[in-house]
Order: sequence, then structure tokens, then C-alpha cells
Amino acid sequence: MRTHQLVLSWIENELSAGRLTVGGRLPAERTLAEQLKVSRTSVREAIRILEAMGVVRAGVGSGPDAGTVVISDPTAALGSALRLHVATQHLPVADIVETRVLLESWAVARASPDAPELDDAAALLEGMDAEDLSVGDFLAMDVRFHLALADAAGNAVVSAMMGSLRESIQGYAAELTSSLPDWDATAARLRAEHHDILAAIRNDDGGHAAKLVAAHIEGYYKEAGLGSARTRDPSTMDG
Repeated sequence: MRTHQLVLSWIENELSAGRLTVGGRLPAERTLAEQLKVSRTSVREAIRILEAMGVVRAGVGSGPDAGTVVISDPTAALGSALRLHVATQHLPVADIVETRVLLESWAVARASPDAPELDDAAALLEGMDAEDLSVGDFLAMDVRFHLALADAAGNAVVSAMMGSLRESIQGYAAELTSSLPDWDATAARLRAEHHDILAAIRNDDGGHAAKLVAAHIEGYYKEAGLGSARTRDPSTMDG
């Protein structure tokens, strides 16, 4: 095992045992190096890896923000990794979209009609219904709306994966939007579909909501020129 992996393993064990928690601080670099009998370079390398993974935030200098603090931001880390692999074309955008459809269909099918996240989704719809809304503002609210629907299912892993999938193709989606023949017509259709999806969830009709959200996502990307992702009919999914 490389020496920085010893540091990673120690931190993982401390987190698992509850001796380190979100908001807590890692021991000072020198203290950790002496405790684990590794070099300070190995400690720094491990911390850089954990920072990239969204597990810690390293602060420099002195004061309340100094030191390495345990955080939890899996969405950003997963999104960054996926975005790089999309850039290499190893992960096709169509496959990312297909996975998103499967996850979001599952989420809306299981979302509680009383979930507080649906109130957030409704507020975002009001914002998207405003006149003279810029394309950028609409798309930003659209992302938050769909993530709120995913959060309403109450599954932290699905929420993190949904966020990372959206982040991984956000730039690509913006480029597709710029090539749409009639943005105003597309935006009007998306608004109507958003309201229908939310209404289905509120009416405790998860099966219908799943079909609506699948058609909504697929329809947008098809109109924008991506083509049709190879999705399954949500009504045939197990569970």
C-alpha cells in the first residue's frame, strides 16, 4: 500500500467509527504524519485526494477557517469525475441521459405527495412562469426543480447521483439549448410538462409521474438534436 493510502485508510476508519464527523477537523499535518509514521508529503497527497472527492475542505493560515475540515459533498465530486469522462467520450451523453431518465423516473414514482421538497419545486415553477425570464435563469431553475423532485423520494444516494448526472452534462445541455429552433415554444412546453409532473406526484400517481418525466426528458433532448436514449418504459420497472 502506498503511504498516502495509509492516511486515507486511517481517515476512513475514523469516520466509520464516529471519531471523525462532518464539521470536525483532522489532526494537524505534522501530528497526523507522526501518528501514522508517514511523511508530511503523503499526508498532503491524501488530503488533496479527499478534497477532490468532496470529503474534506482544507484551509490555510490561522483562525476559525484554518485546518482540514470534514465535509460531505458527493454530488460535486461525482459530477466532476463524470464530466471528465464525458469529455473523453468514454461515457456517451446519450447514456448519461438514459441513466438520468431511469433514476428520475424511479424517484418521482416513489416521491411522497407531502414531501416538503415539492413545495420548493412549486416555488421554482412560479419563478419559471415569470415573463421575460432569461434562458440561463430558466435552465438554472429547471435544474433545481428536477433535483427537488429527486430529493422528494428520500434516497440520499439517488439524490447525489441525480445531481452529479445533471452537472456532468450541464454545459452540453446549454449548448443544445442554443441550437433549438424556437426557444419560446420549447420553454412553454417544458413549463406545461413541469406542472403536469408535479400535479401527478401531488395526486399520489407515481406511475403516471414516472411516464411524464421520462417523456419530458427524452423529448427535450430529442428536440435539441441528441436523438432518443435507450430507456425502458418506467411502468415495466421492478419495485
